[in-house]
Amino acid sequence: MRPEDLLPDEQDHIERDGISIRKGTVGAFLASASVWLDPLTTDAERQRAADSIETLRPALEALGLFEILEVRDDALRSSMHAAATDDCATPPAASPRRDDS
Repeated sequence: MRPEDLLPDEQDHIERDGISIRKGTVGAFLASASVWLDPLTTDAERQRAADSIETLRPALEALGLFEILEVRDDALRSSMHAAATDDCATPPAASPRRDDS
């Protein structure tokens, strides 16, 4: 399957499970996750990335992304899972990245 088979050039979103999914949703998630994971990211930047991730998560779930791929970073995956199951729907915690090196 090619990208244009899912979303033609003249179309900028699709509907899945009642959720409007815009072109660029997966790319925006990847960019936000990269910021969240960067050890040089400030607390404010990490919180903005966390907010973005939480906003994008329902669309990514509707696409079935997490049925195929798994977030490898334990802290990010845990915070996304906690946010998904939290009755208050709070965004992932903006916690500092541990140094694995």
